[in-house]
Amino acid sequence: QVQLVESGGGLVQAGGSLRLSCEASGRTFSSLVMGWFRRAPGKEREFVAAISRSGSVTRYVDSVKGRFSISRDNDKNTVTLQMNSLKPEDTAVYYCAGRQKIVIEFAESEYDYWGRGTQVTVSS
Repeated sequence: QVQLVESGGGLVQAGGSLRLSCEASGRTFSSLVMGWFRRAPGKEREFVAAISRSGSVTRYVDSVKGRFSISRDNDKNTVTLQMNSLKPEDTAVYYCAGRQKIVIEFAESEYDYWGRGTQVTVSS
């Protein structure tokens, strides 16, 4: 089993930045593809970003490209989402997720492990 714990959420003004972190325990972290998803009020949970096992490949949803950056530290068992130029529409609960298979996927059903989420609120 894998336990994922997110941190770093909060309230920020539009144009500001936040850095989300996710710490993993319970399994070899480097064997997991890691992703970030979010659920905005009244909406389905959606893919935000993902990173390959080695960190060499990343993928983003179009709405965050150029503003968000995902990275990982396999020595520290952490994955980070740096969020810049935040917009009110980025307001959501952000979830960290882990996937055992090697290929990056965008569907939440493809991920095996989930954190409980951290709230990000962007005020206008």
